[in-house]
Amino acid sequence: MVRYSSRMDSLPDIARATTLARDLLPAAAPVLALVSGGADSVALLRLLATGALGQTGPLSVLHVNHLLRGDDSDADEAFVRDLCAELGVECSAVRFDVAAYAREAGLNLEDAGRRIRYRFADEALDEECRVARFAPAGGRIAVAHNRDDRVETFLMRAITGAGAGGFSSMGYARDRIVRPLLDCDRSAIRDWLRSTQHEWREDASNRDTTRLRARNRAEIVPVAEAINPAFRETLARSIDLLGADDVLLSRMADGFAHDFAEIVSGERVEFDREWMSTLDRAMARRAVRSAVLTAFPDRSRLDSVHVEALVDGLGDDAFARDLPGGLRAECRYARLVVCRGDAALRTVAPSLLPLPGIADLGEAGEITAELADPSSVAGTPDQVTIDAGELETLVVDGVRPGDRMHPLGMEGSRKLSDLLVDAKVPRHTRGAVPVVRDGERVVWLAGVRMSDEYRVGSATRRAIRLTWHRRD
Repeated sequence: MVRYSSRMDSLPDIARATTLARDLLPAAAPVLALVSGGADSVALLRLLATGALGQTGPLSVLHVNHLLRGDDSDADEAFVRDLCAELGVECSAVRFDVAAYAREAGLNLEDAGRRIRYRFADEALDEECRVARFAPAGGRIAVAHNRDDRVETFLMRAITGAGAGGFSSMGYARDRIVRPLLDCDRSAIRDWLRSTQHEWREDASNRDTTRLRARNRAEIVPVAEAINPAFRETLARSIDLLGADDVLLSRMADGFAHDFAEIVSGERVEFDREWMSTLDRAMARRAVRSAVLTAFPDRSRLDSVHVEALVDGLGDDAFARDLPGGLRAECRYARLVVCRGDAALRTVAPSLLPLPGIADLGEAGEITAELADPSSVAGTPDQVTIDAGELETLVVDGVRPGDRMHPLGMEGSRKLSDLLVDAKVPRHTRGAVPVVRDGERVVWLAGVRMSDEYRVGSATRRAIRLTWHRRD
């Protein structure tokens, strides 16, 4: 195992050694780097672009502008675009209102931002693999987490509560996500950038100690290092040990979930109560979580209190309980069934829409974007033509509380919820109506009406036809 323990060591050498030792970046694999503009991601991109982490396949960058810091967020986006142009790396920048998404989903900003970044990264990498004719599972999403991030995450979860999986979750690789800098200290990364005269962007919110991560960084870590100067390294070793145990137990739980439950992806899980009663409670918890998240991978907000309730419910004939994300659990004779509750709770998961390109919306169908003749704008509720200007990418998700736009052909702005009522869209299907967005602005309420701001006119030089292909 490679460890970074001296700020005098070469950062590229230690990062490369870690990457090669763990086979994080296979040769010829397409790599998508998530780059915020901060020191860590800038260092990662420069190492990848120069081949310092080994030769890989096509390299591209995704930058997600969270629209949280006004002009500073826009400056971060511009910095990343310029850096990619300097390095000759393809860059895609997506603007998405993370604060609104966090409010709608009941998440904190850090969790909401992480979910959005990885969702968009998965879609972008799939497209890169398609173009490169490479198996999607072989592509890699490179993120710039370092050893300090790992330590801070562990301390946050120690304070707020977590199981073994939570304490060990920031590993070197998970599915397609890899962390080549995880053995490098934050201070060493910045020292290397300074020594090579490379610039980066600073996010002032990282110093806001009202946030738990920043407070850990400013107050708790220094105290721990005063007691043990090797605190980062020793804690990282403990996390590795916890991770190895967690992987073994998770594999066992996955096996029990497969054998003791009937799983229909996206629809339901039916646990055999008699067979589940043979498991130790600790393993039953893991098996329940595994089965539910296999069936409903988008319902990751399954907290320990909900898992405990399900385990208790296995022995209660009258058990019934609502779960986060519109799920319902109840005992039906010999089975405990977890399924979708009200269909009205279904929503459109945030998806990227390249221009031109396709956004796969799952059960809501898909939206296609193709170049169009500006002189031909006739459409239908499910097809509109917009003035796309210089736009490269839009985002598709669902209706949010308070959403408004200026509908084409109407005076003033209207709430999207009112437009849905006026269009007589059934209540139980409104959650699955796609909304196409340009950052904070609504471009099109699919199936209903587009925004007047994006109407095609005599000055339009680039028109895009958007089509919603519904899925029954």
